[in-house]
Amino acid sequence: METRQIGNQTLTFHRYNTIIVGAGAAGMNCAVHMCDFMEQKGVKNPKEKIAVVTAGLGLGASRMSGSDKQTYYKIGTSPDVADSAEEFAKSLTAAGCCHGDSALIEAIGSLREFYHLVQTGVPFPTDSSGTFIGYKTDHDPYERATSAGPKTSRFMSECLQKQLKRYGVKIHDKQEAVHLITIGSGQAKRIVGIVTVDKKKIDTTNYAVNVFFGENIVFAAGGPGELFKTSVYPKGQVGIHGLALKAGLVGANLTESQFGLASIKFRWNVSGTYMQAVPRIFSTNAKGKDEKEFLTDFFPTMSKMATNIFLKGYQWPFDPQRIENLKSSLIDILVFNETQKGRRVYMDFLHNPIGSASMDKFDIDALEPEAKEYLQKAGALQETPIERLAYMNTPAIEIYKEHGIDLYSEPLEIAVCAQHNNGGFAVDKWWQSNIAHAFIIGEMAGTHGVKRPGGSALNAGQTGGLRAAEYIVNVYGTELPDYLAQEPEIEKQLDEVIDKLQMYLSPEGLNPKLILEEIRSRMTASGGHIRELNDAQKALKEAVELCVAIRQKGFCSKDKKDLIAAIQAGHLALAGAGFLKAVVELLKQGGGSRGSHLVLSEGGTEIHPDVIDKATGRALRFKPENESLRSSILQIEYDESSPELFRSRTIELRPAPTDRKAFEPAWQDYREGKIYV
Repeated sequence: METRQIGNQTLTFHRYNTIIVGAGAAGMNCAVHMCDFMEQKGVKNPKEKIAVVTAGLGLGASRMSGSDKQTYYKIGTSPDVADSAEEFAKSLTAAGCCHGDSALIEAIGSLREFYHLVQTGVPFPTDSSGTFIGYKTDHDPYERATSAGPKTSRFMSECLQKQLKRYGVKIHDKQEAVHLITIGSGQAKRIVGIVTVDKKKIDTTNYAVNVFFGENIVFAAGGPGELFKTSVYPKGQVGIHGLALKAGLVGANLTESQFGLASIKFRWNVSGTYMQAVPRIFSTNAKGKDEKEFLTDFFPTMSKMATNIFLKGYQWPFDPQRIENLKSSLIDILVFNETQKGRRVYMDFLHNPIGSASMDKFDIDALEPEAKEYLQKAGALQETPIERLAYMNTPAIEIYKEHGIDLYSEPLEIAVCAQHNNGGFAVDKWWQSNIAHAFIIGEMAGTHGVKRPGGSALNAGQTGGLRAAEYIVNVYGTELPDYLAQEPEIEKQLDEVIDKLQMYLSPEGLNPKLILEEIRSRMTASGGHIRELNDAQKALKEAVELCVAIRQKGFCSKDKKDLIAAIQAGHLALAGAGFLKAVVELLKQGGGSRGSHLVLSEGGTEIHPDVIDKATGRALRFKPENESLRSSILQIEYDESSPELFRSRTIELRPAPTDRKAFEPAWQDYREGKIYV
C-alpha cells in the first residue's frame, strides 16, 4: 500500500494478483477457491495475492434476498430418480439464448459446488439416510431443487466468508466504485484496476480515494437492482453495470430481466409456500379502504382462481406464455392493472380466497388436481392460509416477523417487481469476458438465457467462481502486477476521476436523488415486464440525453450522502441507457413476448376480454414470442461516438461439447494443462 497526491487529493494504492469486486456468495466462493488452488500450487500466503472489494459486506442480494424457501438448483440427488449433466443442461437451455457449453459446465460443476457448500456449513437438509431431498421449482422438469430455508444465499455467503477469514484474505468494505481503469485498446485492452471512494471516510473536501490494481479482476458485484423503481432487489443493490459497459465489457441478454410478485414494505419474493397456502388476494384504494376482490372479475370459478393462486408458487416468475386461457401469470397482469389504477394489492393469510356471488366458497377438495394433490401430500389441509403456511413452512412466517410484519394479524402488500437479470455480460466457458484477465461471475454474468429453473442462479454463481479461480491460478499465475510502463495512461484517468468528483460537487449541477428517481421510473415503465417499441424508443432517447446532461453539468452535492448518490446516478444512467438500447433492438427484431416480459401489440393475442386498453377501449393484446431468435444472443457494446451511445449485434449460440475422450488421453491433457482452452 502506498499513497500519492493527485490534485488536492491523497490517493491510496493497493496491489494484488486478483481483485474480486463484490462480497456475495459468488465472489466469496471465488476467493475461497483461489486460496485453495494457490495452496495446491505451493503459494505460501494466498492472502497477500487476493483481495475482496465491496460496497457493503452486509448489502447485496446474497445477504438480503430470499423467498419462502430460497432454492438452490443442482443435479438430482434422489436415490431412485436418474439424472445427468446433459439432462440438466437441457433444462437450462430449453427456452433459448443460452450457450450450450456453459450450461453443460454448470451441470457438471453442480454437485461439486453443492457439496463444497455442505462442507462449509450451509445447512441443507437430509433424511436419515443422508439423502438431500428435492422438490420442484419453476421451469424445472425434475425435483432438483433444495433449500436451507428463506435465507439460503445468506447462509452461503456467511459460511464462505468464515472460510475466507481462516485464509486471512482482506475484505475492503464500504468501497463505492467510481471508475474502472483500462489500458490499451482493441485486442490488447485490459481492465487493470478499480477506483473507489471509502464511504466511511469521504466528505466534500476529502474524497478518500482508493485505487486497487490487479493482474486479474473478477466482477461479482450483483445485479442492477437500483435501476428499477418497483423492485424486490434489496435496497442498496446498485451494481456496477454502467462502469463495466463504459470499460468495454460486452452486455449479453440484458433484455431478460425477471419479474414476479413480491412484498414491498419488506422486499421479499412471495413464491413457493406463500402462494401454495392459497391466500386471499384483494385490493384497496390508496388509503387502504374500499376492499375489492378484483380477481373475481376475470376468473369464472373459485376452483380456477384459487388453483392459479396456488400455481404462482412454483410458476412464480411472470411468464407471458402462462397468460392465455386463464393461466397463472394472468394474476401478475391483474395485480399490475390494479396498481396502475392507483390501488394497492394485498395477500391476506387470515382468510381463504373470497369469490363473487356466482362463485362457490373456497374448498380445497374443489381445487384442480395439481393443487389438490400437492396439498394433500403435504398434509396442508388446514382451514386457513396462515395455518397451512405454518404447517408447511414456519420459517416463511418468521422472516416477516423479523422485519416487523406479523402475518397472523395483517395483510401483506405486494406488487410485480424486478427480481433478477438473466442477462449480464458475455463470458466464455471459463467465465472470462471479452477482455483478457477480466472475469464475470454471479448475476453479472449473462449465462442464463431467456428462462431458468428457480435457484439455478445460485449454482451458476458458485460454478462460475470455481471456473474463474481455476483458470486464473493455472493460466495467469499468481504474480503481482506491474503497470509502470502504463503509468501516464493510468495517471490521466485518475486525474479525470478527481475532476469528475469535483464536478459532482458543483453548486449548479443536477440533483442526484431526483436523477436516480428519474432513471428508476423510466426503467420500470419502459424496460419492465410490459414493453412497446415506440415507448421504448422514446425512453432510450431520454436516457441518452440524461447521460449527456450528466457529462456536461455534473451534480449538485451538498454532503457525502449526496456525493455517493451522484456517483451511483452517474453510472446507473449509463446502465439504463444500455439496457434500453438492448430492449429497443430486441423489439425491432420482433422478439415478441418471451422470458418474463410481455410486448403489447394491437394485432396480437388477447390477454383477457376484460383487460382493456384505456386508449382504445378494446381488449389489450400481446405479441407472441418469435422463437426463431432463441438460437442467438443480443449483445450491446459501449460506443461513445454513436448517437445512442451503444451499438448492438447478434451472435449465434455456442453448442455444448460432444467429444468424449478416453481416460488416458484426457489424463494427459490435464497433466499438460491443455484443458485451459
